[in-house]
Amino acid sequence: MKLSEKRVRCKVVCSGKSNSLRKRHQFAVLSLNLACATIVFLTISPVECRGGDFAKGADVGWLPQMEATGYKFYDRTGKPEDCLSILKSYGINTIRLRVWVDPSQNLYSGHCSRDEVAAMAARAHKMGFRILIDFHYSDSWADPHKQTKPKAWANDSFDQLKKDVFTHTTDVLKCLKARGVTPDWVQIGNEIHDGMLWPDGRASIHPQNLAALINEGYQATKVVDPRIKVIVHLDSGASGGLYRWFFDILAKYDAHYDVIGMSYYPYWISRKEDYTWTIDALGSNLIDMAARYHKEVMVVEVGGEDWKPENTRDMIAAVIKKVRAVPDQQGLGVVYWEPEGAASWSHYGLSSWGADGRPTVALDGFLEK
Repeated sequence: MKLSEKRVRCKVVCSGKSNSLRKRHQFAVLSLNLACATIVFLTISPVECRGGDFAKGADVGWLPQMEATGYKFYDRTGKPEDCLSILKSYGINTIRLRVWVDPSQNLYSGHCSRDEVAAMAARAHKMGFRILIDFHYSDSWADPHKQTKPKAWANDSFDQLKKDVFTHTTDVLKCLKARGVTPDWVQIGNEIHDGMLWPDGRASIHPQNLAALINEGYQATKVVDPRIKVIVHLDSGASGGLYRWFFDILAKYDAHYDVIGMSYYPYWISRKEDYTWTIDALGSNLIDMAARYHKEVMVVEVGGEDWKPENTRDMIAAVIKKVRAVPDQQGLGVVYWEPEGAASWSHYGLSSWGADGRPTVALDGFLEK
C-alpha cells in the first residue's frame, strides 16, 4: 500500500506512505553457490525449533524512531513497559522489519538502514521473536504506486541491477548473521504486483526481468542460509484475479520463491463497508494460491481503523482463522503493519495504539487460538 494511503489520522487522510559484482554470474560461480547452499542445508538443524509455529506478527519499523523521540509505551494497565514486551503479551511471536538501501533521516519515511535493522532484529531475536525482513529495494517506501530505484542504482544497466539486488540482499543478511540473527523469512520486494525497480522490473512491461530480479534475491538469500523462506508479496489480498495474473507470470518465467505474501486492508478496499464484505474473498484467495501454485501463504500486512478498535479486533481474529483454514497447514501466519504506530506520533490511522500510549482492544484479536 502506498504511504499516501497508509498515513491517515482518525478519519482524515494525510500525506506520506499509504509500507559489486561487475561481471555476469558465470555458470561455474552459480554452481558453486548452489552447491555450497546444498552442503549447508544438509549439515545444519532447523531454525531454532520455531519453524512450525503459526506466526502472529507485528511490523515495527517505526519503533526505534518513536523511542528516540521520547514516545512512552504503556501496557493495558497503564504501567510503563517496553513495546516489544507489550506485543509479546498479546501472543505476538514475530517481528517484521523493512530495510532500505540508502535512507534519509526523516522520522517517518527514513531510517531502516541495514545497520538499524540489524540492531532491532537482534533486540527482538534475543526476546524470542521470529524475524521477517522486508526488502523494498529502494531508498524509501516501495509499494504498488511507486517502485523507485535506489539513487545509487538509478543509472545501472539491467545486468548490473541484478547484481545490485544480489549484493544488497547478501550484505544485509550477512550483517544480521553477524548479530546472531537468521530470519525465518525474507521478502524480495514490497507489494510488487506490478514489479519492482521500475521501469526495468515492471511486471506489465518486462515480466521476464522481474522474474530475473526475484531469482537474484532468492539465490542471494539461499546462499546466506537455505533455511530462510523467500516471500513474494502483493497488495490487495482479496483480489484473486490479480494474484492469478501475477503468479502465472512468475510461473511462465520460472521465478523462484517459497511463500506467497498478501496485504489485506479492508479500509482501503472500501471505506463504506468493513472487513465482513471481503474476508471470504481473502480466504478463497489464500486457499486458491496454495493449491494452484503449491506454495505456502501468509498475510504479511493487515490493518484496521484505530477509531474502530473492536471492529479491528474482530477483523484480526477473522484473518487468523482464514489463514489457519488453508489446507495442509500451508497458512503460515498474520502480521499487523505498525500496530505501535499511534496516530499521535505517526499521523497513521490504522494502528492499534491509543492516544494514551496503551494498546487498544484491537490487539486482542491476536489472542485468537
